[in-house]
Amino acid sequence: MRFSLALPREALSIPVIRRVVGDALRGLGVTEDCVDDVLVATSEACTNVVQHVRASGEYQVTGHVDEGVCVLKVMDRGGGPRPAPEDRGVLGESGRGIRIMRALVDDLAIDSSPDRGTVVSLRKRLSWRDEALVRRLDHNLVHNAG
Repeated sequence: MRFSLALPREALSIPVIRRVVGDALRGLGVTEDCVDDVLVATSEACTNVVQHVRASGEYQVTGHVDEGVCVLKVMDRGGGPRPAPEDRGVLGESGRGIRIMRALVDDLAIDSSPDRGTVVSLRKRLSWRDEALVRRLDHNLVHNAG
């Protein structure tokens, strides 16, 4: 499964992303806990674009599921995360979204440059419901190969 969306840099785009990603993962048979982790991490990345990017226009979200791993990329024309002016401790809001994303996915990468913009890559190994379509396909392939 692959998808690519170009969205306006508006808060109303975030529920759209949540719906597309959530429905796709649920349709494949991903467990609800795993879907929730992916959706919260994706929402955090998109919220950062909507709230902090000074460039106007759209941002893009691409995703794919391959070999039990979901990879999502949130791309914008902004300059990337700025260092916090001071450490505000646990209750400080600056950087909290990045910490949340790191806690929910297996791998988080942020590639940023002033001329290209920022790409936030989220990678999560998926867990499957027993009746998942992917499990049935794998079982059929093994059974037919044997």
